[in-house]
Amino acid sequence: MQVPTLRIARPTDDLAALLRFYCHGLGLQQLASFANHNGFDGVMLGSPQAPYHLEFTHRPGHRVGRAPTADHHLLVFYLPNLIEWQTAVDRMQAAGYAPVPSYNPYWDQHGRTFEDPDGYRVVLQMAAWTL
Repeated sequence: MQVPTLRIARPTDDLAALLRFYCHGLGLQQLASFANHNGFDGVMLGSPQAPYHLEFTHRPGHRVGRAPTADHHLLVFYLPNLIEWQTAVDRMQAAGYAPVPSYNPYWDQHGRTFEDPDGYRVVLQMAAWTL
């Protein structure tokens, strides 16, 4: 069975700031981009091998604002290898992003939470995904 690709898409007021956070900080790659496509500019970020990617769009002249809550659309990346997890945390901090206390203290037990320029949060969880 082929695994479907998941795209998570949301608008932003500042594509450049999100590129810095998600590419330089989180380590995702820019997979594609578009300009003035039906009035929107955008980028797709992820890893070519991963079955998911993030899409951020901007419509010039339209304001979308910040995240409505500190736990809204929380993205969690499970990194079970301690060295890979620490490398990811160090990369975020080297890019200028400090961890923030998680809205839900569960995520602080084995992870670090970072807030993107739009106020949405990403957790780097030092654990394997299990059901």
